[in-house]
Amino acid sequence: MQVAEQVICFHCGQPCDEVPIVQHEKEFCCQGCLLVYEILEENNLCEYYSLDKNPGVSLRHVSEESYAYLEEASIQKKLLEFQIDDLARATFFVPAIHCISCIWLLENLQKLANGVLRSEVNFSRKLVTIDFKPETVTLAQLARLLASLGYAPQISLGKEARSNHQATHSLVAKLAVAGFCFGNIMLLSFPEYLGLKDSDLGLKLLFSYLNVLLAIPVVTFSGREYFINAWKSFKQKQINIDVPIAVGLAALFLRSMYDILSHSGPGYLDSLTGLVFFLLIGRWFQSKTYESLAFDRDYKSYFPLAACKWVEDDWKPVVVYDLKRGDTIRVRNREIVPADSILTNVEAFIDYSFVTGESKPIKAHKGDLIYAGGRLMGEPIELLVDKKTDQSHLTRLWNNAAFTKPEESKYQKIIDRAARKFTWAVLALAVVTAMYWYWTDASKLWLIITSVLMVACPCALALAAPFTFGNMMRALGRHGFYLKNADVVERLGTINAVVFDKTGTITKGAEEISFTGVLDDQELAWVKKVTSSSAHPLSNLITKNISFNSTLALRHFREYPGKGVEGTVAGKEIKIGSAAFVDFTGKLNDMQSKVFVSIDGLVRGYFQVSTSIRKPMRNLLSKLQGKFVALLSGDNEADRMRMKDIFPSHATLLFNQDPHAKLEFVSNLQHQGKKVMMIGDGLNDSGALKQSDVGIAVTDDTGIFTPACDAILKGEQLGKLDKFIQLGKSATTILKWAFAISFFYNIIALSFAVTGYLTPLTAAILMPISSISVVGFATLAVNKVSNKILKS
Repeated sequence: MQVAEQVICFHCGQPCDEVPIVQHEKEFCCQGCLLVYEILEENNLCEYYSLDKNPGVSLRHVSEESYAYLEEASIQKKLLEFQIDDLARATFFVPAIHCISCIWLLENLQKLANGVLRSEVNFSRKLVTIDFKPETVTLAQLARLLASLGYAPQISLGKEARSNHQATHSLVAKLAVAGFCFGNIMLLSFPEYLGLKDSDLGLKLLFSYLNVLLAIPVVTFSGREYFINAWKSFKQKQINIDVPIAVGLAALFLRSMYDILSHSGPGYLDSLTGLVFFLLIGRWFQSKTYESLAFDRDYKSYFPLAACKWVEDDWKPVVVYDLKRGDTIRVRNREIVPADSILTNVEAFIDYSFVTGESKPIKAHKGDLIYAGGRLMGEPIELLVDKKTDQSHLTRLWNNAAFTKPEESKYQKIIDRAARKFTWAVLALAVVTAMYWYWTDASKLWLIITSVLMVACPCALALAAPFTFGNMMRALGRHGFYLKNADVVERLGTINAVVFDKTGTITKGAEEISFTGVLDDQELAWVKKVTSSSAHPLSNLITKNISFNSTLALRHFREYPGKGVEGTVAGKEIKIGSAAFVDFTGKLNDMQSKVFVSIDGLVRGYFQVSTSIRKPMRNLLSKLQGKFVALLSGDNEADRMRMKDIFPSHATLLFNQDPHAKLEFVSNLQHQGKKVMMIGDGLNDSGALKQSDVGIAVTDDTGIFTPACDAILKGEQLGKLDKFIQLGKSATTILKWAFAISFFYNIIALSFAVTGYLTPLTAAILMPISSISVVGFATLAVNKVSNKILKS
């Protein structure tokens, strides 16, 4: 009787119960598996299948109920980071991500499901962030789709993701096994160390076999990741740092097995297990230091974003991290919503470009949830805080790809090229060394080759840049200068041109405010109603100067950057701004800064504002003598003489500059080869901030800043700007020294290894020490230099 051969699906490995679908000379159990294969085939990424046999999961075997609980609104509220009518965002922890094929497939989910807009993979944290249309595809369907592709999401409904903790626990478990086995193998190897006689051969063999049993879990469990990573890199036709380590471990284990089983020697299992133990210590140290930097980034170095909170019958500015659930906050035009909150006004228009990267105001209604990162467009609103501000969430929003600059890190490119060539060079050196010692002293061959493979390590080189720049970011953050990412530190050191905005940057507050014209108390209250809705520095000054209040509602509020604001109160159209904005046709007797007021088209007078210059500005500008310095102001030339008095003689002073003119000025400087720093308040200069090499938004007690800026600086720290630039240069110098230490270590260590003066165990100890030395040097050097410069 002939037994029919069972057909296995090429994609998922499941039996084809019915007639298989035969396409591309392969069998598939369902259309879903065929579709996934065709997508990979079309994009030349079928390497996916060679990394793991039948890696997928059949679409037809995914339970419809397995993620049914994700349909519950209460569950979705916990998992969704963001949701409006036609866009939602969710992040899943997917532990199965392991290679380039995984990344490609997961970042092309829009080809597998209608309604998926984009998806992005964080490989190191094994996270997949998906933007999707909730009316087309549900959260549960997305989870089922991931599971069907072999990437079942691990969903936690707790307050924090546990992925990092799980990875740490796994590493500690591997370290514990390696340490236990290493210690016991050392103990059982005492007969060899003490040189027992041949009459004790049986005892020696027993101990050797016990050593083999102890070494097996070290190789298969503790050291497994090195072999897996090396195999994957071969499959992808690449060579990474785990390749020489895996080769060395395999060489020691196989040679030891041969020696013990053939009774020709005790092998090198003590060196093997010690090697894995110390390698894992180095990896644990790296993970801990990275976690330290990430913790400072996400939870300590709060950038100075403030919000107006209702406290004791008045609105008071507070740092957003002091907000808690149930607090009432007020957000003005163009301010950022600092925390997920419930709208208490009838309606509002929210621009979520900070979240989505696209400027598209959304109309929200009373009771709607307004997500952190949304920017209010229009009249002020009151919100009830629903969730405490998450610094890491705001940091991720700030680092949205839509706001990143195209320039790559110069030093990161150097590191990437060096790391790719380094491993090939080490393997070549190991082959040459093996040939030499094979003819010189074959008994030392295996230990010397292993030492060469182990001691050479580009890890210190790879750690130099993130730890130097990361520690510098931490030092700057402690002094009120918060950077978007580490690349900004590198660019900071190249700055040779500094461009300032005037209002809110050079100037702050008012020395004197007076009104000339005719406005009664009620009309002044209407004016205050309009100016209090704007976060512009001049609006703030006028608001503080008027003591009268109005309980009437403000309607049709609009703000025109560089011109003025308008709104309707009690049916009266009120316009406040420049002479041209309110259609003032009279003659101006002087060039003092004036803010005009018109009601129902009739100009009623003007506020004359004499702003005060920040105290440290004169000293700061004198320290920037060696750089190109310019002032770009949207105001008229009333302050020219005062600005000329504090700016150096070679400085360029330009007035009546609209946002587009500011951007063009910065762009022209860059075309002249300048590395430009733009400093503004983020109101009328967001384009210039984004165009510049380093854009800095100065903030005092406001939630205004543009997500396109590279850094946020507390206004009180502006006088230290020259020192911050100096620290950027110092960081580059420290990085070069860290590179030198790394190269010096590898050259010296390899010279000892190839000449036979270094054992594998010593090499394994030196490998993490090299990383520790670079990290320690970077940390100590940055702290010493920053303390010296900032305290001078």
